[in-house]
Amino acid sequence: MRITVQDVMTTDVVAVEEKATFHAVAELLIENGLSGAPVLSDDGRVVGVVSEADLLRKEEFKQRYYGDDYQPPLRSRLRHLAGSERGVYGKSLGESAGELMSRPPIVVLATAPVVGAARLMDRHGVKRLPVVDAEGRLVGIVSRRDLLKVFVRDDEAIRLNVREGLPPSAVDKIEIGVEDGVVTLSGRTDTSSEALGAIWHARNVDGVVALRDDLTWKDDDAPANLTMRGGAFT
Repeated sequence: MRITVQDVMTTDVVAVEEKATFHAVAELLIENGLSGAPVLSDDGRVVGVVSEADLLRKEEFKQRYYGDDYQPPLRSRLRHLAGSERGVYGKSLGESAGELMSRPPIVVLATAPVVGAARLMDRHGVKRLPVVDAEGRLVGIVSRRDLLKVFVRDDEAIRLNVREGLPPSAVDKIEIGVEDGVVTLSGRTDTSSEALGAIWHARNVDGVVALRDDLTWKDDDAPANLTMRGGAFT
């Protein structure tokens, strides 16, 4: 059994509508102790994410270019609008979540494997992801902490998952031990390919922290150039 995002996500999500005002968004983030929230369209689809950074751009732009009372000349303001500060300037004028938010949103499907969510977080440098269904509607949110739940699975659940995926001919020949997520495979299979198949499967079971391979076999039937690196055959 592969654990998916919907198995570990949080379904109690704080979100805002596109038309929510600057003040309403700021108040919502402060009251809930959040650094950001998904922005939803009228039909519940995630269209962006609004964060503290998005809100602070209003004050940031004022301080960087206006000061307390200073109004730069029109030419200067147009240069900022057309150049590298265009995004900052545009958001400094925003009054609603839809105008302030960052888009496109980085989301993950509820049916995606947890490793897919982890890779998305790492690639984009984020700590949480809105979770959506096939139509893009918000169904939950998943955080790095949620993903860690995979590694605190019950040892017996892991053992059963490993056993379920063993080659049928090797089920009665392989002993499976699990302690704190560390799986030990021992026994003697008929062929080396059976042993390699068992090792590959065990390494890819959710919640396995490490694998100790104590398997032996009677006949070596695996190709001479077949090796395993990182849980995959090469």
